Amino acid sequence: MAGGAFPAKLGVKKNKFVEEWNGRREITEKSFRVSGKTLPSILMLGVVFPFVVYAVCRDELQKTGGRRYKDMC
Repeated sequence: MAGGAFPAKLGVKKNKFVEEWNGRREITEKSFRVSGKTLPSILMLGVVFPFVVYAVCRDELQKTGGRRYKDMC
């Protein structure tokens, strides 16, 4: 009974590429290094993109006169 979700007769074979990807995914935080190549994307996704989304939403609320914008002012 205690053999996992699939019975032994099913004959599931592991895909080595999927297993390798899963292993790398588990150690990403240990193997990640900040360099000159990765820094622009970190800043873009961590600072610039959220600010642009905020600015666009705020501008839309100002133009439409949404009730939530009036609550913020």
